[in-house]
Amino acid sequence: MGVVGPDPPAPPVASRVVATEATARRLHRRGIEATSDGRPAAGARHLRTGLAQLGWHEHDGFVPQPGSTRDAVVARLLISLAYAESELGRTDYGFDLLTAAEPLVDPDDNGVLLSQRALMLYRTGRYTDAMRFFDEAIPWLGAERHVAVLCSTLLNRASVHLHAGRVSAARADLRRCEQLARRHRLGMLAAKAIHNRGYCELLAGHLPASLEAFAAAESLYREHAPGYLPVLHAARARALLTAGLPTEAGRTLDDVITASRRQRLTQEQAEAELLRAQAALRAGDHAVASAWARRAERRFRRRSNAAWAELAALARLRSDLPRARRLSALAARARTVAVGLRAVQLLPDAEMADLVGVRALVAAGRADLAAALVATIPRTPPPTPIELHLMRRLARAELAWARGDRTRTATEIRVGLSTLQQHRSRLGSVDLQASIATLGRELATMGLDRAFDRGSAMGIFSWSERSRAQAFQIPPVHPPADPQAAEAIAELRQLRHGLRTAERGHPDTVLARARCAELERLIRERTWRVGGPRQSQRAARPADVLAELAATDRTLVSFLARAGRLEALLVDSGRVRLLPLGEHAAAREATARLLADLDVLAAGGLPGPIEDVIHASLRRNLRTVAEHVIRPMEALLGDRDLVLVPTMELSSIPWGLLPAMRGRPVTVAASASAWLAAQRSARSTAERAPAGRPFLVAGPGLRFAEAEIDEVARAHPGSRTLAGPDATVASTLGGLDGASIAHLAAHGHHERENVLFSCLDLVDGPLMAYDIEQLKATPRQVSLSACDVGRAVVRPGDEILGFTAALLYAGTESVVSSVATVSHPGAVAVMTRYHRALAAGVAPSRALADASYADPIAPFVCFGAG
Repeated sequence: MGVVGPDPPAPPVASRVVATEATARRLHRRGIEATSDGRPAAGARHLRTGLAQLGWHEHDGFVPQPGSTRDAVVARLLISLAYAESELGRTDYGFDLLTAAEPLVDPDDNGVLLSQRALMLYRTGRYTDAMRFFDEAIPWLGAERHVAVLCSTLLNRASVHLHAGRVSAARADLRRCEQLARRHRLGMLAAKAIHNRGYCELLAGHLPASLEAFAAAESLYREHAPGYLPVLHAARARALLTAGLPTEAGRTLDDVITASRRQRLTQEQAEAELLRAQAALRAGDHAVASAWARRAERRFRRRSNAAWAELAALARLRSDLPRARRLSALAARARTVAVGLRAVQLLPDAEMADLVGVRALVAAGRADLAAALVATIPRTPPPTPIELHLMRRLARAELAWARGDRTRTATEIRVGLSTLQQHRSRLGSVDLQASIATLGRELATMGLDRAFDRGSAMGIFSWSERSRAQAFQIPPVHPPADPQAAEAIAELRQLRHGLRTAERGHPDTVLARARCAELERLIRERTWRVGGPRQSQRAARPADVLAELAATDRTLVSFLARAGRLEALLVDSGRVRLLPLGEHAAAREATARLLADLDVLAAGGLPGPIEDVIHASLRRNLRTVAEHVIRPMEALLGDRDLVLVPTMELSSIPWGLLPAMRGRPVTVAASASAWLAAQRSARSTAERAPAGRPFLVAGPGLRFAEAEIDEVARAHPGSRTLAGPDATVASTLGGLDGASIAHLAAHGHHERENVLFSCLDLVDGPLMAYDIEQLKATPRQVSLSACDVGRAVVRPGDEILGFTAALLYAGTESVVSSVATVSHPGAVAVMTRYHRALAAGVAPSRALADASYADPIAPFVCFGAG
């Protein structure tokens, strides 16, 4: 961020003077390099030493020598020292140094002085004054010797434009800066221009393009200015917050805060602390968010940075809203913060503060005052940040409800959720599509709560479908070829394969595991840069769901969790009924326990008495789950086939093991809309020409895997099979592409911390959920005879991620997989019977229900269309 560039040329004078000035110039360059690399303390030391060489000392008088080259060098050292001191938190002293430089500066360097003053004003949040000085400096900086300073000035003026929301003006300055920097081989300044271009894309709502720009800037920073990597990582964390990934952002910011403290980058540290507050706010941890915001605000005020202090005050305001007891006082505080933000031209943030005030007044029962405030809030011009747009809709919806305007309430929520879906459609990564629901959580909750208030089961069903598993409504994206990702995946597969072998007796290494984690992060981040299709299907109409249920003679049960209780929407016979169920916590805890019981029993080798104890525990936990989830509505289910739409942890229930479900066809879907889309796809596929022949794979390390696929192959004559050394990842992916039916018998792993890498073990390494995105045409039906790859990580909005989910997102109509560890002999028996029924034309859910009698504790579930 500091001014760089060559010093004024030295005319021929006495050799001693020439040597002294040359030393001072070298120290000046070192000072600039250190400050520009994010090490202002080191930079200040070099600059002070240079000034001492020329006779300038902080507390002594300095006598100018008119016309001398010495004065010009002293001026340049003072200008650079002013910035370094400002970055170290001594802002007022920095401005004093600029004042001391004014009478000494060479007229040709006047633009440098103006630019540095502008930069320091910008860094302390005085944006209006900064813009005036930037505009004044640029005409002075046309000379070739000042090209680096011109680039810096354009870069920093673009930042002021961005703070004011003027994206087009910022883009123009950044484009000119990057062109000049590349032409003159100023790598660090080119990196900064690209870095700020990433901010432009983020503000315009183009998250993948933003992440792509940050990645391009990182490679240049590593080469030219590694000290600025913490600043870039903070920018990436800001993007992750926009993507609804507060946990990932928080981890990054913790590292940024540590690095900034070590480098004494007080502004960057405070900015990272502010972002840390925002991450905690997104995660719902309001007390932690408020503490981080207070810390950042104190640091900004010590730097005399009023603008950033107001931003921190806004973060604290938002953190305090859900916990406030004196809501009217909080509304008054919000108004003060909004005025402060407008004074420094932070218009989107000022509107956000006013909207917090509106919400506080509504919650305090002062809808009249809230309405008056809404009428006075200046609307931020486009592009509107997605978070501000959603807050705008939420505040207006709450106000409309408080005033009894039910139609306006519904409209505001619908428009907000629709905007969020448009934003989601710009993302090509399912990971991000699922995460983005976090941003609309309050709107979705309000829509559902208002539907409950009105008491219409049909209305509740409609609202739940508007906000549930919306990522399934985005058409699948096939990422373009990415050589760097492909190289990382190949290395990851090799390392994981080696670690799998190591777990069987060979030495393991901490370094290999750390490298795996690093590669997984790299691959995941590269998927985030893929753009979306910008298309989205609408949520299914209740009438269409009812018609499909009637046509297939099924009942749909959609589960909801509210205020610690479970409720069910029972959809059948042309109507929707709302039924109270049991306690959510009891069902959640019993589900976790029964999955643990299944894992222990599948491992086998237990002494008889211990096995009896585990079986008794399993039965007890199944009864508890049934008591809270199924029994209250059991009498109404009749004997129809079921479509179940679970919520949160209920997604991992092995439904076929519940007493009331034994032998009953059950299909699990992410939403009614997702089920209907899968049903229609299955029907459309059946009417077309038959797909490729069945494809069967036996993975390594399973005693009965090859026998299993031999039995399955007998049910599907003409199947293509892979086993032994032929069962490689590449061959398996090639066989899956376009197959009608696929069956894979292999060790499976659900990776809860990084679901993109949940996998099946093959002979040369893991086939990962990530790999599924590469398929051009997924199999219509897939069965996975593997442990726990039916499990999913469930994010807000019941967005699911996992190996099975990856197949469903990619277009597979039905997947049969296990939500717990499976006994392989039991899996062979179930899968053999399942495929015999499937080959006879039985639907997947019915085939699984009948086949499950072969093993009373086989935790297989049918997902998708069924």
